[in-house]
Amino acid sequence: MHALRAFSRRGRSPSVTTYRCAATDVEIPAFTCEFWTSDQRAAHSLHEISYRACFKPQLPRFFIDQLSEPGDTVFDPFAGRGTTLLEAALDRRHPAGCDINPLSRALLLPRLAPPTLAEVDGRLSDLSLAWTGPFPDDLLTFYHPETLRQICALREYLIAREAAESLDTVDEWIGMVALSRLTGHSPGFLSVYTLPPNQAVSVKAQRKINADRGQTPPQRDLRATILRKTKSLLGDLDPATRARLHRARAEVRFHIGSATGEFWQAESVQLVVTSPPFLDVVDYAEDNWLRCWFYGIAADDVPISLHANLPAWQRFVANAFRQFIRLLRPGGFIAFEVGEVRGGRVRLEETVIPAALEAGASPVAIVLNQQTFTKTANIWGVANNSKGTNTNRIVVFCKR
Repeated sequence: MHALRAFSRRGRSPSVTTYRCAATDVEIPAFTCEFWTSDQRAAHSLHEISYRACFKPQLPRFFIDQLSEPGDTVFDPFAGRGTTLLEAALDRRHPAGCDINPLSRALLLPRLAPPTLAEVDGRLSDLSLAWTGPFPDDLLTFYHPETLRQICALREYLIAREAAESLDTVDEWIGMVALSRLTGHSPGFLSVYTLPPNQAVSVKAQRKINADRGQTPPQRDLRATILRKTKSLLGDLDPATRARLHRARAEVRFHIGSATGEFWQAESVQLVVTSPPFLDVVDYAEDNWLRCWFYGIAADDVPISLHANLPAWQRFVANAFRQFIRLLRPGGFIAFEVGEVRGGRVRLEETVIPAALEAGASPVAIVLNQQTFTKTANIWGVANNSKGTNTNRIVVFCKR
């Protein structure tokens, strides 16, 4: 099969073993290698938007290159920050995505129609950030009062423009960049020092961080912060890529809702590349509460799935696979990252393979990308190739 030959010849020579799924007695080849780089800045600059539990762009790029052709539709049903969709657009595929959280679309679509730095500068110069209304006092735990006034002014402007259906691509871009700069661990963010920017701690937790570090929120300049980040995001953008992305924006499909529902035309997708919510490891609603506030949505109203046990998670995955199979063309592929949870004691491929077989997908291979070092492992003090931090486990399926 084409997919197996591709995995065998990619990068350094992989080790090839046979994986046996205990739940089904199915045996499939397993390929282990560093198939894509562990370098932090190896992908296009437009990807540099942080989001909780997102995978590196090199992962979808690998499967997009191997299992689809230019002009094919590539779908991510758990789109997150939109990594798969942006990579598909950069690689001349048609992007399609789904996510239960409206933040996902807000983080993706502006990067498919990036404005120029001059356009962003001009729009920011025209905005009045002199907010005189009330603001949530609890947020002073994160922000200097003057910074918070600027954030509230921009927030009201964007919400009003959206309500009037007058948001344009420059507004969308400014909102997206502001979302990405709300909190973080360096002066490049609008907040005082807090956890890395892919999650927002609670007000109570931030008060403790402030007390432990003896810190108070410094004043930040919102316009300057957005312009710096914009310049960085646009760093790799050339005219040809800009034109390609604008074409992708015109044709992108994005569904806000559950991946287990039925939407779009059957047999309209060639490749699914995704990483689902993993059991109870990540609470996406809790991590995004501050972004939801800025975007004007109630985090508690976003029905994000959080599964506390394997049977519940397996039912969720089985329902999702039935939708994947309906959308896939005959001979289309699914690259499903399963990871490891609970200290490596639970390997989710044992749960995913039976669910996929029931839906009508045939397992093709397990691809284990094994990296020698990642920044994330260093931050959390996790040894190489343990707890799923330095590895990616992907089960590849084909529609029968």
